[in-house]
Amino acid sequence: MENDNQQRVKSFYRILEEGVAKLPADVRGALYRPCAVDCVKDDVLRELRRQFEECGRDLDRQYTKYGRSEYFFADIIEPGRVYEVGYPRCLCPQVDAGFVDSPAHCECSRQSILYVMEELLPGKDIRVEELETVLSGGRECRFRIIVGYSERCGAWLLQPASGARALGAGMVAAQNKKSRSQCFGIF
Repeated sequence: MENDNQQRVKSFYRILEEGVAKLPADVRGALYRPCAVDCVKDDVLRELRRQFEECGRDLDRQYTKYGRSEYFFADIIEPGRVYEVGYPRCLCPQVDAGFVDSPAHCECSRQSILYVMEELLPGKDIRVEELETVLSGGRECRFRIIVGYSERCGAWLLQPASGARALGAGMVAAQNKKSRSQCFGIF
């Protein structure tokens, strides 16, 4: 009887995840956000905040010091602005329990990373992109964090140190001026 009930629960979650996968991205994000926050708001956030404070509230220093463990990795792609973080395997207890196996469920992990970053960097524009996940066939779960993307403006606020190589310092300054003027109604 218990095995039959467990199979029904797993079937229920599988069907639910299939339906969620068909929803628009913003709706999926809104559905997963409360679960993601609940998953990381205590121990995970507390530890990451401790590391962040210890490293002078500097993500580069934090990821250099703590960016490699059995459960987590962090790579600095562009100092102060772009990072890739993730897990060498799926760490989701719902997946481990066999309740979900849909790649749509990885939105929960993306939301948890976004929540932690918003807590560590309040007031900053942050974007988190899923690069690969175990449930989608990847060898690991990897997400890109971008600090400096303005959802409000729909524009990248380029940093001269990074953009200068690709665009030239003058073009970066012009793009930032254009972005700020569109966003804030100045210049």
